Amino acid sequence: MSTLEKQLHMGRLPPRPPMPGGLQSGSKMRMGPGRKRDFSPVPWSQYFESMEDVVVESETGKDSFRIYKSGSEGPVLLLLHGGGHSALSWAVFTTAIIGRIQCRVVALDQRGHGETKVKNPEDLSAETMARDIGNVVEALYGDLPPPIMLIGHSMGGAIAVHTAAANLIPSLLGLCMIDVVEGTAMDALNSMQNFLRSRPKTFKSLENAIEWSVKSGQIRNLDSARVSMVGQVKQCEEATSPEGPKALVEGIIEEEEEDEEENGGQSINKRKKEDDTETKKERPYTWRIELSKTEKYWDGWFRGLSNLFLSCSIPKQLLLAGVDRLDKDLTIGQMQGKFQMQVLPQCGHAVHEDAPDKV
Repeated sequence: MSTLEKQLHMGRLPPRPPMPGGLQSGSKMRMGPGRKRDFSPVPWSQYFESMEDVVVESETGKDSFRIYKSGSEGPVLLLLHGGGHSALSWAVFTTAIIGRIQCRVVALDQRGHGETKVKNPEDLSAETMARDIGNVVEALYGDLPPPIMLIGHSMGGAIAVHTAAANLIPSLLGLCMIDVVEGTAMDALNSMQNFLRSRPKTFKSLENAIEWSVKSGQIRNLDSARVSMVGQVKQCEEATSPEGPKALVEGIIEEEEEDEEENGGQSINKRKKEDDTETKKERPYTWRIELSKTEKYWDGWFRGLSNLFLSCSIPKQLLLAGVDRLDKDLTIGQMQGKFQMQVLPQCGHAVHEDAPDKV
């Protein structure tokens, strides 16, 4: 699992070596005998108060951005997810923050992600994605937007910085980057494609996808995985060969062997055959966005990010899952008190999902 936290969202090296079977130490949540964990999906409505599609006029036509909202008064926390994720990755955090302070939360599916529909979903340049954020704010609030704080995770953190630096939100109150550092991100780009190739191509069900995300350590909080994985995967257009799910089933076997007695002695092979047969007759799920095809934009998201972040005059915060990889510019900036830094250990890269209360 050392690849996942380092590479999927290009954030940082994991704080400790991976355990056999791809699980971080402490992430294997065993339950009592005979009790199975529930991997069924949970709807967005359990965490957000409302959902809407914001239509923005662009040069090429109309673009529709999916947003989820909670709260009715106070400053707006505008939340930007990481690469491959969706606004639903902020679900559990939204409930946590709304319960603590008076604020409004707006979580946005960025172009090419989630349920957002744009004319050109392939254009994921930092400039275009930052312009999207400004356009959505204008569509929501007109010429007099309320005070807004931008909070972005990984790729979303980079886009938040580009948005702030380009002065696209006139009422910007503050900026928070979660677990993204230019130096580490640039280092991770070389091995990103290898990591993406190593992920399962398809899952036979949403439950399967949620189970993979937790057992692989991508999301260490089952509550968050049950709502946020729905935004990462979609049903395939047509039935595909079971090769992808077969690889996935094999990947989960290590942990399942311990559960064999609980399942009344049902053998792994028998279960695997049933899984394969099921896959053949069902339409499996696959990733909503092919991240490997976005490679030409990665450099633009992260290069120069540290200085761009430091150049923003508003109050700034950097939230990290570990201090192992602050780059030179950020180290100097932190010593000069140019931003507030908070480290949340015992988290994976998806800090806001793993530890929403701490965030």
